[in-house]
Amino acid sequence: MKEFWVDCRPWNKGIATTAIESGADTLVLDLAKSGSELGRIRTVAPDGDLVPDRDVFTCRIKDKESETEAVAFSRKGYVIVETGDWNVIPLENLVSMSDRIIALVKDLESAELALNVLEKGVCGILLSTTDPSIVRKVSSLLKSGSPPAEIVPLTITRITSAGMGDRVCVDTCSLLQDSEGMLIGNTSAGAFLVHAETLKNPYVAPRPFRVNAGAVHAYATMPGGKTAYLSDLSAGDRVLISDFRGATKEATVGRVKIELRPLLLIEAVYQDSHVSAVLQNAETIRLVREDGGACSVASLKTGDIVMGTVTESGRHFGVAVKEHIIEK
Repeated sequence: MKEFWVDCRPWNKGIATTAIESGADTLVLDLAKSGSELGRIRTVAPDGDLVPDRDVFTCRIKDKESETEAVAFSRKGYVIVETGDWNVIPLENLVSMSDRIIALVKDLESAELALNVLEKGVCGILLSTTDPSIVRKVSSLLKSGSPPAEIVPLTITRITSAGMGDRVCVDTCSLLQDSEGMLIGNTSAGAFLVHAETLKNPYVAPRPFRVNAGAVHAYATMPGGKTAYLSDLSAGDRVLISDFRGATKEATVGRVKIELRPLLLIEAVYQDSHVSAVLQNAETIRLVREDGGACSVASLKTGDIVMGTVTESGRHFGVAVKEHIIEK
């Protein structure tokens, strides 16, 4: 998730309020201001941090020497960089050397450029504007900026009882739509798209904020290409939501429920890749078909096609690593 900082100097209460309402991560203020009366949000003052455990520096990029200075500052904390008339080349150089670059931007176009330079983009932006509508537009850009998931058709090869076990319901702070859900798998090599509980049925009311995701050991695909064990999720975490075409967004976890339930082991293949997951054995647990429709695990059969992902196996604390790891 990219950092979204908003410059409120000199003090601009309207911009600060809009920033907080738009989900900004940080307000940049003069030392004399705190902004705490408007809401709980991180506040910093460059070169004189208002947050004791965090250093923030500023650097105007005008030549190679100032680039080197910015990279040196980034080893200590975040660096707000202003690039002047040369936008792309200085940012490319800095992004290639540091993950703590905050680019100063003044409009939607420059924000989009900074967030996509070298495909990777800066770690965040500092928006400097007196127009609240630009704050909202840039916030929308950031929220829609999750890269797409590479969704592929998986052919079901096996469905069998896995006995009783602890399964995890992930209740988000968002109302999810039909064909959306979370990517869940037994290993980091692949995942099924598990449908959110958006559909009506005769026995249980829809819970469109919920994904009944799977057993406690399973991996959930997270923002930034990381994974997390379902058992490790808790309120406040950000999870990745995908639809059957691969469009993604982030949602905040509001609650996680772990309960003892009957389980199913479901296995599938895509080309030479094997994917499996342990899900609750119940009619309301659904996978996603090629057309975006939902398929209950209770009616699933071998040969059915459902959607999911396949990736290179191997994770260390949720981050992909290139080493010899066997998962099965």
